[in-house]
Amino acid sequence: MQLYNTLSAEERARLIDEAGKQRLTLSFYAYAKIEDPKKFRNELFIAWNALDALGRIYVAHEGINAQMSVPADQFETFRNTLEAYDFMKGIRLNVAVEHDDHSFLKLTIKVRHKIVADGLNDETFDVTDKGIHLKAQEFNTLLEDPNTIVVDFRNHYESEVGHFEGAITPDVETFRESLPIINEQLQDFKEDKNLLMYCTGGIRCEKASAYFKHQGFKNVFQLEGGIIEYARQVKEEGVESKFVGKNFVFDHRLGERITDDIIAQCHQCGKPCDNHTNCANDACHLLFIQCDECKEVMENCCSTECLETIHLPIEEQLKLRKGLQVGNKVFRKGKSDALKFKKSGDVPTQTLAKAKAETKDIRQKIKIKKTLIGKAEHYYTKSKIAQFLIENKELLIGDKVLISGPTTGEQEVVITEMFANGGPCETAKQGDQITFELPFRVRLSDKLYKIL
Repeated sequence: MQLYNTLSAEERARLIDEAGKQRLTLSFYAYAKIEDPKKFRNELFIAWNALDALGRIYVAHEGINAQMSVPADQFETFRNTLEAYDFMKGIRLNVAVEHDDHSFLKLTIKVRHKIVADGLNDETFDVTDKGIHLKAQEFNTLLEDPNTIVVDFRNHYESEVGHFEGAITPDVETFRESLPIINEQLQDFKEDKNLLMYCTGGIRCEKASAYFKHQGFKNVFQLEGGIIEYARQVKEEGVESKFVGKNFVFDHRLGERITDDIIAQCHQCGKPCDNHTNCANDACHLLFIQCDECKEVMENCCSTECLETIHLPIEEQLKLRKGLQVGNKVFRKGKSDALKFKKSGDVPTQTLAKAKAETKDIRQKIKIKKTLIGKAEHYYTKSKIAQFLIENKELLIGDKVLISGPTTGEQEVVITEMFANGGPCETAKQGDQITFELPFRVRLSDKLYKIL
């Protein structure tokens, strides 16, 4: 019985491209009493693996929290797998405004102590005594009430690129940090103010609203379905968006644009920008905001130290990383002395620029006809030469190719000279290792496509 992934992320991405089918990015959560989370986890894996559903899911005795990518043509079948459980009948699925077929490339379902790390002892208060749920227009109306205090229950790197007008945006890195800070900050407003709260998909507010009612707040409200559902209602129902900027999301896209307003700055040069980057240094992976110009100059690095590190021989890099958590185990939350223009906490809703229409999609794919022919294997820094393995079809001198990857982005290049298996060649065939010069660095996750 298969209860684990058998394909790498790279192999899965290739199969998705070859299938050419639209996928939907969505999220959902449900609080419930689950007697055997491990058994529940295994049942879900078997059902979802059969549908080619991918994502990151946490299950616990208290419920389920999921962010997923599902084939569009399997959407109703996927919903049926949820409604097989009584506590998920009629569950709301927060479908993303923008989709990326590569938003998730593995199906990961983990059993946790809690579905959200809130640091609360649920035995000390009634977690079912929640705040009043509000739809987009209702939220807007209460937001305009001068007797309302609105609080962002997300982290600093999320609120920096987008938030509701007038919101309190705590300078925190985790949800559990925000609860005592906000509670202390709002002690004088328990009786007479409306406490209006929001988060990405609603799950943090489900617990937070009950917690704050237990703390003595009389008028507690929460945005139903979070920013994701709010954005959908704004788009489909013509509701005015009081949310300004981009909604940070925890998948490959790293954000969905809600409005064209750019309210953040590149952390390195200060230029208006709201695109997050994970530092290319495998020993760092700092999450920070980086404009296209700095991305090119700094080669996706957060500092000169990291830039120098990625140009060291791989053996030297491995020595420096010895004993450290590296790769996917590193996800630093965007605070570093090297970032001159980083803003945390009380961030203003001030538009610094407007997103261009042609780049409105956060990670818009170049809409061209292409076929996957290979993958990156190495990059020789000093000579600026990239190595690829041809896995499908063939490549000729004069062909235009597209090199694509999470860090590299999408780059078009015309092949004017190449070497196959160590010697110059005009045509590279399946199984050949080829090298050619490139003006940018490639990484092992990059794919090589031939533009048709």
